[in-house]
Amino acid sequence: MYHLSKSKQKSLFLILIILAFPLLFWTCSTTKSLQKTKSSEGVTLGAITYSWRSMSWDAKEILKFCKATGVNSLELMGSVAEDYAGIPPAPPRLRRGTKISPEERTSYRKKLAIANEARRKWRIAASMDKFIELRKMYEAAGVDIHIVKFSPARWTDEEIDYAFNAAKALGAKGITNEIGLEAAEKLGKFADKHQLYAIFHNHLQPGEPGFNFDDYLAFSPMNMLNFDVGHYVGATGKDPNEIIEKYHDRIISLHLKDKTAKGKKPENKNMPWGTGDTPITEILQLIQKNNWPIHCDVELEYEIPADSDAVKETAKCVAYCKVALQ
Repeated sequence: MYHLSKSKQKSLFLILIILAFPLLFWTCSTTKSLQKTKSSEGVTLGAITYSWRSMSWDAKEILKFCKATGVNSLELMGSVAEDYAGIPPAPPRLRRGTKISPEERTSYRKKLAIANEARRKWRIAASMDKFIELRKMYEAAGVDIHIVKFSPARWTDEEIDYAFNAAKALGAKGITNEIGLEAAEKLGKFADKHQLYAIFHNHLQPGEPGFNFDDYLAFSPMNMLNFDVGHYVGATGKDPNEIIEKYHDRIISLHLKDKTAKGKKPENKNMPWGTGDTPITEILQLIQKNNWPIHCDVELEYEIPADSDAVKETAKCVAYCKVALQ
């Protein structure tokens, strides 16, 4: 047998350490990533940041909300990311039912048009550096951004390219938009181009005569669903698990909320979890049983009690999910 001198053994050991270091680094990084997105009993629980609209849109504040609610996976509202990146501000949205004079409405629309043009110009010239910075800040806190809700179907083509590029910089799987035939056809082409998903969210459309998810998915294999199970129950009165079973390979995420079913009195009403007709427990257990890689995101919509806030109520919803998965 050939024997190395101690000095040569030491040199060889150092060489092996140097060669092994990249593998060690990759293993540690991968382990950290797996820990970051670790799911609850095999199901990835998260939230859409819209749940905290009554509190803050600030990206740093949202990280605090994630910690307080035990959430480490997000559907991020596009405005959160864009505000962080420095987009010019727009006039506050008028709330439904706001009564203003015709002159005030005309003035508001002019201000909005000017702001929208400034935002358009900003988007098509924007660097991706701030979006990358935001992703790294969230990753360092153990939070994954799986979808960004830009809703860009009515934007210019240059802005839609920007939306997909920003989503990629944020580490997301794709962008979301309200479901519609025109939107599905238009965004499907951009999804193909960027190789990121165009993901479509439903409100009450499934209750309309002739509605079929296939029509929207057919435009592109990159078109996917952000299936809102609560709205589905409120619109149809049917079991969402039928849709999940049929389209599980075309569903990126669910919006979880509890609503009363169509035909009930009252119907289609947001309720505290466990008091409506949405079978949240059965939905989570179906996904758990089949090990489907579907993000299950809390969307807080019911009226928040006076002695609580959106973060506390989201934490209750997350706890409800964890009990269902035990």
